[in-house]
Amino acid sequence: MRAAARSTGSEDKADARSRADARSRLPSVDRLLSTSEAEALITAHGRPLTLEALRAALDGLREKPPKEGADPAAIALADAAARLARLSQPSQRRVFNLTGTVLHTNLGRALLPEEAVEAVAAAMREPSNLEFEIGSGKRGERDSHVASWLIRFSGAEAATVVNNNAAAVLLVLNTLAKGREAVVSRGELVEIGGAFRIPDVMARAGTKLVEIGTTNRTHLRDYEQAIGPKTALLMKVHTSNYRIDGFTASVTAGEVAPVAKAKGLPLVEDLGSGTLVDLKPYGLPHEPTVAESIAAGADLVTFSGDKLLGGPQAGMIVGRCDLIAKINKNPLKRALRLDKIRLAALEAVLRLYADPEKLRHRLPTIRHLARPKAEIEALARRLAPLVAQALAAQAEVSVTDCASQIGSGALPVENLPSAGLRLAPKSGSADKLAKRLRDLPIPVIGRIADGAVTLDLRCLEDEAAFLTQLRA
Repeated sequence: MRAAARSTGSEDKADARSRADARSRLPSVDRLLSTSEAEALITAHGRPLTLEALRAALDGLREKPPKEGADPAAIALADAAARLARLSQPSQRRVFNLTGTVLHTNLGRALLPEEAVEAVAAAMREPSNLEFEIGSGKRGERDSHVASWLIRFSGAEAATVVNNNAAAVLLVLNTLAKGREAVVSRGELVEIGGAFRIPDVMARAGTKLVEIGTTNRTHLRDYEQAIGPKTALLMKVHTSNYRIDGFTASVTAGEVAPVAKAKGLPLVEDLGSGTLVDLKPYGLPHEPTVAESIAAGADLVTFSGDKLLGGPQAGMIVGRCDLIAKINKNPLKRALRLDKIRLAALEAVLRLYADPEKLRHRLPTIRHLARPKAEIEALARRLAPLVAQALAAQAEVSVTDCASQIGSGALPVENLPSAGLRLAPKSGSADKLAKRLRDLPIPVIGRIADGAVTLDLRCLEDEAAFLTQLRA
């Protein structure tokens, strides 16, 4: 036992001496910086980041010295190059959205049309008349670039925009009902993604919530009975991310509007996703339009820009001219305003609505939502043998029916018939296969169900890039 212990101790000392010798062979940072490889890294990434990466690489070699005979300088340079490559890769990357959710909040929601992309690039490259009236040479209003289009398509008297619909609701409430009461049906007190709740927005706006009715039934008399001396407005909220069926009753904006008018109160309707056109001609379920809300008697309507409208993240407020004027004078408006980039994108998207017949082809959101199942199924059958060949060792590939959804709270219970590819792993789990797909140069994001990865092809347009990386 003593002999064995002495032997083990000798081996430990020998290993320690070996590691010490290996560390002593490590090159200095100055020596590495003098190499052509380091010069190339400096040219690509700058000296500070290259120096940081080289020091980190050497620290790693001190912790785990290279094997005898290996070139520590080459190892350190390669490690530094890998670190810099990872660091220089944008954190926000292109992905293939094959989840079946068209307006996927986690994947950026609406894709912008080329017209908007070009408008954004132009606004970024050169100075623009963001708040300058070229004709008069005086200061202008930035919202004027989109307000006329919103007025045209909604039938409202005036319009203004902020950075998202939550901000639009906050600004309206803070302007018209700070320190006073807002009447809302209990069944419309929704919570959307990220635990964002209408009652919380009201509290932040300084508005006292007055709930009326019950979760499943609210009547017109509930609004009438709730109105008191502190009532500032009546509010309707579109329950965009859920629906209650069965023994229910609700009151439309058109029914509430006369009550609000008789009491001299504004009626505010939050449409959430919101749409400027009737979706039925595109083969989609009907969703209340902004123009319908205005025509029904809503004094103000708020809605999103990056959902059904198919534009950039923004919150629109349209309605009575006097109310919009008050909103624009609220100091919060400046904190919530849009920059020139998103205004340029939004204007370009709104301009497309002047020709609704072409929206199916020019606006990605409508194009993806209205894509016929037959077209998607043909794509799936075309891709199936090619994907099967690329993943021959990893998965069984078959064509499958899918049910896409619009996403972002729009028409939550409506499914769109679709088709895709079912990837059943030959070994390992579906989670591991999904991880390998996400590790591709352009991550492929599908969904896992019944022990397989399903790739809904509704939103796939760049077939070549998708197949190229699978083959590689």
